[in-house]
Amino acid sequence: MKAMAQQSWAQGEPLRLIELPTPEPRAGELRVRVQAIGVNPVDWKMRARGPLRLAARLVGPPPPVVFGVDFAGIVDAIGAGVTGVRVGDAVVGGTDFSRKQRGSYADTVVIREDQVAVLPAGFDMLVAGALPVAGVTAYMCVIEVGRLRAGQRALILGASGGVGQLAVQFARHQGGSAVSVCSTRNLELVRSLGAEHVLDYTQGDPLAQARALAPFQVVVDCVGGHAGSACRGLLGPGGRHIMIAAETLAETMNVLVPPFKSRSVLGRPNAARLRAVVEAVVSGAVEVRIAETMPLLDAERALALSQAGRMTGKIVLVP
Repeated sequence: MKAMAQQSWAQGEPLRLIELPTPEPRAGELRVRVQAIGVNPVDWKMRARGPLRLAARLVGPPPPVVFGVDFAGIVDAIGAGVTGVRVGDAVVGGTDFSRKQRGSYADTVVIREDQVAVLPAGFDMLVAGALPVAGVTAYMCVIEVGRLRAGQRALILGASGGVGQLAVQFARHQGGSAVSVCSTRNLELVRSLGAEHVLDYTQGDPLAQARALAPFQVVVDCVGGHAGSACRGLLGPGGRHIMIAAETLAETMNVLVPPFKSRSVLGRPNAARLRAVVEAVVSGAVEVRIAETMPLLDAERALALSQAGRMTGKIVLVP
């Protein structure tokens, strides 16, 4: 198998195309020939800094280091005990370094059955590849953890990003509404996703602007850096303030200290969540916007674009 990888965990080491032995699936596992790979901030964060990098180094597989989580492809082998997936099925899923699995920046992945969902016939592979982390994170923030119900409001900070766009749409899908925050250049994009109100953060403190529209059932901070106390002050009874993969000490303290209304969510794809996200796309309730598709060999460029934070859609790599 081929993969874009680092030979070690050395900071700044570039990704290179390498050959690795093609693994055989063990009991409970399946092997997928990858056709599309979504690029996420977690990919470059794991290379660069913070708790994700430390965790991956401590519990993940040994080098060479293959990054990436999202993938979609065709099952080409299954291990003993796999019953819900067959050879030839199109699937979408996410790798998991805590299970000693290499990442998805490769033409082949081996994962467990509970990490994938079978795709319906004709489902766009590029869209599927872009779904796992962003789709599951948005689903968890709005529905699973945020508990948004019909008639309730969500405040989405960073609504033009990969997770934010999907969170806006999941709020509408639940019968609720989204008050969304973005920059001037993305106002029309976010409105087109079905946001009830769109606030321009270049025109002043977005939390102050949102106060007139409170209370909210859930405040989803997709960008970080917003004061937890200010976000919690916009919540109604039983509301939740949710951060995406809290990293700083201040963000972590939001979760650990009273009034315990803040949560940190890292969207870990599993079969049930993936099926819910795929069903939302099939129904037309959720649309995934792909900003650019590029070959796997351009993984470094894709990561740089993702880290720059200027993309308003997903980047998808193709092996």
